[in-house]
Order: sequence, then C-alpha cells, then structure tokens
Amino acid sequence: MNLFEYHAQKSAQASRPLADRMRPKNLDEFVGQTHAVGKGTLIRHAIEQDRIFSMILWGPPGCGKTTLARIFAGETGCHFVHFSAVLSGVKDIRSVIKDAKNQQKLFQKRTVLFVDEIHRFNKVQQDAFLHHVESGLITLIGATTENPSFEVIAPLMSRCRLITLKVLLSEDIAVIVNNALKDNERGFGKMNLVIEKDALSHLIRIADGDARAALNGLETAAYLVISGIDSSKTGKPAHITLQVLENALEKKALLYDKSGEEHFNLISAFHKSLRGSDPDAAVYWLGRMLSAGEDPFYIARRMVRFASEDIGNADPNSLGVALNAMEAFKFLGHPEGELAMAQAAIYLATAPKSNSVYTAYGKIKGVIDSYGALPVPLHIRNASTGLMKKLGYGKDYKYSHDHKDAYVPQNYLPEKLEDQLFYAPTDRGYEKTIKQRLDGWRDLKKTAKTKI
Repeated sequence: MNLFEYHAQKSAQASRPLADRMRPKNLDEFVGQTHAVGKGTLIRHAIEQDRIFSMILWGPPGCGKTTLARIFAGETGCHFVHFSAVLSGVKDIRSVIKDAKNQQKLFQKRTVLFVDEIHRFNKVQQDAFLHHVESGLITLIGATTENPSFEVIAPLMSRCRLITLKVLLSEDIAVIVNNALKDNERGFGKMNLVIEKDALSHLIRIADGDARAALNGLETAAYLVISGIDSSKTGKPAHITLQVLENALEKKALLYDKSGEEHFNLISAFHKSLRGSDPDAAVYWLGRMLSAGEDPFYIARRMVRFASEDIGNADPNSLGVALNAMEAFKFLGHPEGELAMAQAAIYLATAPKSNSVYTAYGKIKGVIDSYGALPVPLHIRNASTGLMKKLGYGKDYKYSHDHKDAYVPQNYLPEKLEDQLFYAPTDRGYEKTIKQRLDGWRDLKKTAKTKI
C-alpha cells in the first residue's frame, strides 16, 4: 500500500458513521445478548469449533443482528456477502450463488450470505435459497424484526436455527456509548469528550435499546460540542450536556424519574383518569409516560389490574382488552404497539365502572383473617373413597344440572359463614344482568330456608 492509498483508506474510515466504525469485530467486543453469545451458547461454541450453520436472527432494530453475522463469518474465515432483501431480487441471488461457487472452487472459502430484512422476500425469492442452503454451498444468516414463523417459509425455517435477540439493556447502551467516547481509533477518544450523567440517561431513554440510534445521537451531539472547540489543545474535556443532546436530537427530556416521585404521580394520574371515565386525560398520561421512557409493560400491568379492580363484571371484556394490549405490544414493540395501549386505555376509560369484585375479595380476606381455616361442609366434600362416603362426605349434595334452570338452593359456605354475602353487583353494565339473576337465586335460597 502506497502513501496515497493509506491516506485514502484513513479518510474513508473517518467518513463512515460512528455506528459503523464502532461495530464490534469479535465476540469479546460484542456488548449484550449474553443469552445468545455468552459462554456455553450455541453460537460461541460454533465459532470456537469452526462449525458454521444457517440461522435466522430475530430481534428489534439496533440489537446487533448485522454485527453478529459479520463476527460469525469473520471468526470462521468465511467470505461474507451482505444482501438486502429490499434492494435485491432473484437475479441478484443467482449472482451471489455464482460468486459462492467461485469462492469455494478458487479459494476453498465458505460463503456466509447475510440477508437483511429477510421477511421482505416473497415465497419465490426465499425458495431460491433452499437448494443452496441444503447443499452447504452457502450458509444463510437471515435478519428480521418480524416474527419469522409468519414471514419466513417453513422449508427455509426448518433448515435454519432460530436465534432470538432481545432489546439491549440500559446498561448495555451505556457501555456502548462510553466505549465510543474512549476509543482513540474508531471513536472520540482523541477529542477528550465527556457526556454528563443526565445527558447519558436521556440518550439511553431516546435510544430505547437501539445501539445504532444511541451512537447516531452521540455523534451528532459530539460534533455540536467540538465545533469551534479544540479540547485536545486546551487540555480540558468538552462536555456533552443535556441541553446539547436535546438540541442534537431535537427532542426535549421530559421531567421523569422511573424510581422517583414523578413516576408515581403519572401512573396515579393515569389510573385516576381511567377510573374517572376520562379517555382524553387517560391517553394524555399514557403518552407522557411512554414518551418519557416508562416501561410499557409496567403501564400494561396497571391496565390489567384496573380492568378487574375498577370495572370487573360491569364489562367482563375489559380484562381481555387489557391483556390483548399487552400481547400486542409484545408482538409489535415501539412505536406501533403504543396504539394498542392507547386503544385499551380508551376502552377502559369509557367502560361502565364497578369495584364490586375488588370489594368482595377485600371482605373475604378480612373474614379469612378473622375466622381462620373453617372446615368444608360435608355435603360438598370430595367423596373419592368408601371411607370418605361412610364419614358423610358428599351426603345430601344436590347436582345443580338435575334441577330447573340448573340451580338448586343449598349452602356452599362454611357453617359459620352461611348467611354472609360478599359480592354485591351494581346496576351498571353487565352487572345489572348479574344482579337480577343473583337476586332471584338468593330469593329462592331464602324461601327454601323458610320451608325448612
């Protein structure tokens, strides 16, 4: 390499985005995903033993799918081909296959074909890989943010191992950002930059587990700071403050602390808005929490709790709506999953309200504390043996389905609690129907006791 080529290469390196420059080159540099690449895992063992296999990497954006594929190919000495499902078609696949044959024939090198966004390929395009994956000519690594069981054809899935990658933790993003600030060759190590604690916290919240987004934000903020300042000459570190980061990201840091007062204030405002049947306020507080980086599943769990505590049987569907919103968010993630959360919040806010279930269960816990473990009445005990029957287990039990409307007056509570009523349904929503039915049954029970 001559001097001109050397400087050209250095210039090209410097012009690459920070996220690309900081891409880990081996598993020791790889941050996070220990469940997939840690000691004793399938991928690490395969690299150490030089045994490659086809796989589908399923995970959210910026979690390390492309990086892991490059490491897998590089550490095993394979020819690496990066293939975009968005920009390529069957013709391009044929070209890759031809190149793989040449690599094998001329250099005895295996080819790892990395297909980014493999879920965007149609059935015909995916079919084009099958024979070559099966023959071993190419080792396919597909990357997808979508559920591969829906998006990747079954024959191809059966020939690949599924590796699930998770959203990077806040600690992982912090390590990645600090590594970029310290790295002299690929990062900002020579620029003497420091990111302040509140700025780092804001960057982590905005990145939301996406390493690429975090490094892109850091890069923009860094260049804002160093423009007009040469900290290497002054000897003083240049600080990336919260204000600088907000300007770089064009996104304000909302007042929020996941473990502080504002955390509890906002969830309280959300819960009370739902209870107060105000869908506008409920969605506002939901948006505030999500925008500030609150754990969506913390909010989803609160909605599930609310469905039983404040709606109950006034609208039995509300519990299913809340649970479905949680599942939808698991499936979609940010930002699409936020709509499912908003839909559920509006449904819960506009549903008829009742705390009868909550009140009934509270009474029951109080009775249990007061009376302890009262014996089960003999007639509703399980008479599974002859001895039990001799002791009177199950005696005089009346089978409900043998009676009109599948109801027969009999006592099911312990003797000391025989006349206790815990559940008092309201006249709202479906509980109105329950109340009418329950009042009828309770009247029959009173009549039966009078006759006795």
